[in-house]
Amino acid sequence: MTLSFTSHWHDELPGFYTALKPTPLSNARLVWHNAALADELGIPASLFTPAEGAGVWGGETLLPGMKPLAQVYSGHQFGVWAGQLGDGRGILLGEQQLANGQTVDWHLKGAGLTPYSRMGDGRAVLRSTIREALASEAMHALGVPTSRALSIVTSDTPVSRESVEQGAMLMRIAQSHVRFGHFEHFYYRREPEKVRQLADFVIAHHWPHLQNDADKYRLWFRDVVARTASLMACWQTIGFAHGVMNTDNMSILGLTFDYGPYGFLDDYQPGFICNHSDYQGRYSFDNQPSVGLWNLQRLAQSLSPFIDVDALNDALDEYQEELLQQYGKLMRRKLGLMRQEKGDNTLLNGLFTLMAKEGSDYTRTFRMLGQTERQSTASPLRDEFIDRQAFDQWFALYRERLQLEDADDAARQTQMNAVNPAMILRNWLAQRAIEQAEQGDYAELHRLHEALRTPFAERDDDYVSRPPDWGKRLEVSCSS
Repeated sequence: MTLSFTSHWHDELPGFYTALKPTPLSNARLVWHNAALADELGIPASLFTPAEGAGVWGGETLLPGMKPLAQVYSGHQFGVWAGQLGDGRGILLGEQQLANGQTVDWHLKGAGLTPYSRMGDGRAVLRSTIREALASEAMHALGVPTSRALSIVTSDTPVSRESVEQGAMLMRIAQSHVRFGHFEHFYYRREPEKVRQLADFVIAHHWPHLQNDADKYRLWFRDVVARTASLMACWQTIGFAHGVMNTDNMSILGLTFDYGPYGFLDDYQPGFICNHSDYQGRYSFDNQPSVGLWNLQRLAQSLSPFIDVDALNDALDEYQEELLQQYGKLMRRKLGLMRQEKGDNTLLNGLFTLMAKEGSDYTRTFRMLGQTERQSTASPLRDEFIDRQAFDQWFALYRERLQLEDADDAARQTQMNAVNPAMILRNWLAQRAIEQAEQGDYAELHRLHEALRTPFAERDDDYVSRPPDWGKRLEVSCSS
């Protein structure tokens, strides 16, 4: 099969980018690729065995139809307007035309200096590249909207972060790389016609059913609000902390985007801060839904020149309802509740109170809860709690609530195991794969990726274990 590329962004949006080619790394070599995703995209296996070097995966060659460019955007970072940002180390190579008529971006991260690199070096390191690849694939397998990872290239190019590390590149795949910050950029430059032009572009390519609707802008923004709220609900449900929810890291399509200092919860700590650089806890786990709304308000401001303010506010008012509705639906599934009852929220909060008090492992707790039998007071989960009396009181209420469900224990347990993962990408697991990869051993990277593809399957290895002591002390920052 011949791959077909188009370049809508390049051809339709002059003034929204700088055209330039990637800067190859020294002695680049492909060390991992996502065979399952490659299959989905119809990429021939031969492309992953270039005759020399790293081929397209290292930016050394381009495929027919690619017109590489760096996008310009701006954004609010940690609540402060940061001005012009843009692709400082990423280059959009082109958009692959799929058989179903859709397109996906091929975006090479770590591809060298661009006009938007500011004080940066335009490079990514192997550590952060592996972290993003593993996280995006873990999230995909968990059913969370996300960008995807197609390949990892390492090299002999030294890159300075906290220490000198190996330069690397990631081929990132996404339906679109449009961020809230793209719209902010032209709004703050007082170019409202370009904000509108970008909205028209996005609607034409990603909401084509709205294109001829007289009310298209309002309907489009409402959907952006709904997608963002739904994404926040997903994050909170699986215990995922993004770490840097700046507006330039917010996808217009509601995708999880730009993985940096992320963290999946080990112990349940509602105020968990995964980013060592987030000194005020702005992007703490429990604050993510509020930040999602704040970011949407910044986007709404950027759209205000051509969308009625009342219409924007009405859409924003729907955020909380959508968030709570989605979150409630997802959490009931985690509890094995098929129907909605009045006391469900109280039941959930009671469990969270117990978990927070004792530092219960978020993923293991919900997985073990799936073993509950309505008629039995015994539960393996009981041994996980120090305050047995408090657990027994809550568990009695939970079993009582299960009596209202029609499904038998076996059916409910199957359903719960399909939404409560046995494994997540804990930081210590990623770190172990990284340390071995930095020594030239990529076996653990491949093993871990393979395991993350089936997070709901029963396992008895250390992929489902609580972190060891060293794994609890890992710190990740914006350079991660």
